[in-house]
Amino acid sequence: KGLFSMKIKRFTGGTLESNGYVLYVREGGSCFIIDPGYDPKVFLVYIRDMKLDLKGIILTHHHYDHTGAVDRIKNETGCPVYLHREDCDMYGNQVDVYMEDSDIIDLDGVQLEVIHTPGHTRGSVCIFDGKDRVCFTGDTIFNVDLGRTDLEDGSEEQMIRSITEIIDRWPNDIMIYPGHGDGCTMKKVRKINREFTDIIERYA
Repeated sequence: KGLFSMKIKRFTGGTLESNGYVLYVREGGSCFIIDPGYDPKVFLVYIRDMKLDLKGIILTHHHYDHTGAVDRIKNETGCPVYLHREDCDMYGNQVDVYMEDSDIIDLDGVQLEVIHTPGHTRGSVCIFDGKDRVCFTGDTIFNVDLGRTDLEDGSEEQMIRSITEIIDRWPNDIMIYPGHGDGCTMKKVRKINREFTDIIERYA
């Protein structure tokens, strides 16, 4: 994958089996955490063991099962918290960087693109690494289904738009890393994700 290939460490925990990720390019380099929902210690210990410099916590949305460990990690490291501005009111805690669609976050030469995909929450985002062909999808899309839209700031209409206008355009080789469950390619999503294919058949 060339010079800047991103490494991904997944941690799963909590009652809802949420996925949190540490992204980095090399041991001793910079890193970001995506969605630390539980047990801050596992993230802090891993970052210390790999001698990584934590540049920030990126939140795909405001729900507690994805943000529960933020305060402790932030307190211990002083790192900034990134969240889409549409989710900031619901989050209620301090946000340092307000993400917008198409923002680029640099990780030691790897360009992480913010893609606004409302539906599960108003400010839900996916984080896309075009070079390594991977996308962290939070609770927008999983391997076998989609995120709920019946919670307080969810919207079925917005989810349909995010699926048809954004995610359905992703090529088959894109690997998704969701907020719950295992990752898989978009090719597999198109085979096994009934909720996704139903929306495409009905609305695309």
